[in-house]
Formats: sequence, structure tokens, C-alpha cells
Amino acid sequence: MKKYANLDGVISYKSFKEVRQWQKERKRKVKDLSINIEQCSTKNVRFLNENRSQFSYTWVGHSTFLLQINGLNILTDPVWAKRMGLDKRLTEPGLSLEEIPLIDMVVISHGHYDHLDFPTLKKIKGDPHYFVPVGLKSLFTKKGYQKVTEMNWWESTDIGGINLHFVPAQHWTRRSLTDINSSHWGGWIFQSQQETIYFVGDTGYFSGFKQIADRFTIDTVFMPIGAFEPEWFMAPAHISPEDSVKAFIELQANNFVPMHYSAYRLADDTGPEALDRLYREWEKQKLPQEQLKVLRLGETVL
Repeated sequence: MKKYANLDGVISYKSFKEVRQWQKERKRKVKDLSINIEQCSTKNVRFLNENRSQFSYTWVGHSTFLLQINGLNILTDPVWAKRMGLDKRLTEPGLSLEEIPLIDMVVISHGHYDHLDFPTLKKIKGDPHYFVPVGLKSLFTKKGYQKVTEMNWWESTDIGGINLHFVPAQHWTRRSLTDINSSHWGGWIFQSQQETIYFVGDTGYFSGFKQIADRFTIDTVFMPIGAFEPEWFMAPAHISPEDSVKAFIELQANNFVPMHYSAYRLADDTGPEALDRLYREWEKQKLPQEQLKVLRLGETVL
């Protein structure tokens, strides 16, 4: 079985001993999970279902966005699961599966369950084309999906006037005891005449951000900020809010949209903690406030 690796030989997954150490630490921490990210009170579901011309993006929650580009409806890492492992979802999705329009295209960043949820995929309206990292197509085929394109780092394809690129991330993946790193992981860049979007996926801070900046001029980056604590354990796979700002500066993008926080308890930090640290670092770096686009769940940007 082929195994995939990170740039610079970085190993992102941890040993059983390290997992046990983290679990012991976690038992001593008390976190307030009662404060969560707000839902948008002005959702325009009708617009999203009728729109086939305007560019828009809507945060559903976690790493799931509805993108509307060049008349196509696109979902990133669609996960509407009510649980992740033994833990209940902390916040309801910003849009229900019934509220989303017919989907033309789905991109998957990697195979972890909080990014690839087959029960969700079964409920998506439409007949989408799936774009997945190399190594995942066989799993989709076994599940009965036919319209699947597998891509490796730096590969690109055109679909509906969008130039779609699969770019590196620093992470790892596993869906069973025996398939660790048997498929790849990465981010997706959508280039169109309307906008260039970089959906980072899941990643630690890494040298790939500078490589991506050398190749692309990015308008908006969807950047993970959560699941970073404890940093001795999480840093190789999950970027901290401070390093996400550092990556944004290196990318020279115009807009920063935070994601991957407040939906599931994947680590010890909370959604409000991730946002607080992001705001503090943004101010420390003296970045323009208008470039930071913190969305409510279900909020749409045109």
C-alpha cells in the first residue's frame, strides 16, 4: 500500500504513548463549552437556491462552505454529522441539508471523518462531481460514486470556467487501523474571473505557504484556526491562530476567513479561545480590520 508524506519529511501523527499523555492532560482541564459561535439571523436561503450568476460564499460550519462561482454550486468538506466520535456537535450547521441548493461539485481535503462524512454525501442534493486527493478514489468507487476525479499536489483541471488546483498541506490521514496515510491531504484553489479562493483544508504551519504564494495571487483564504491545543501535540497537524496569521501574511492574500473551530471538540481549545487569539494576533501584526472576515454560521458574503 502506497504511503503519502509531508513536505520536509514532517510526521504529523502521534504515537499511542503521546496520545495517552494528551488524554491524561485533558482530564485536568476544565473548559466552558456553553459559549459558542452565533448563527446568522439574516440567512437568504432563497437567494442561494436561485443564484447562478453572482459570486458568493457561505460558512456552514467547521470546514464546510457553500461556494457559488461561475454559476456552479460547490461544497468544501461537507460534514453535517451530529457527532464526531463520542462527542456531540457543539453548534448546528448554518444551513441544513434541505436548505442548500443542487450541488455541482464537491472538494475533499483529506480522509479524516470530520472532513469526509459519507452519510452526509448521501444526502447532498444534485449529482456532484467529487474532487479528492490521490488515494481516495477507490474508497469512493466502493461506495458507489462514479463522478470522482483524483488529484495529486500541484495538479490542476478546468471545470465550468474554474481552474481547480490541488496544493500541499501539512497533515496526515486515517480512517481505520490499517490505512494510515494511504491517501493524500491538501488544499484547493479555485481560480475564476470572479475570484481566486484558497481553501486550506487541515494543516500545520509549513513551508508550503510560501510555495503557494509564489504560484498564485489569492483574493480570499479559508484558513483553519482551531484544534491547536495542546500545541506540543497538535502543532504539526493543526495550525495555531498566531501561525495562521503568519501564513496569511506570507500568502499575501486580501481576505482571511477563519474556519475549523467551534463545531466539534477535536482538541482542548474552544471556539471562542481560537477567535480571541486570532483577534489579538491580528492587532499585534497591525493588519487592516476589513481584511479579517469572521463569519457567523450561515452567513453569506457576496
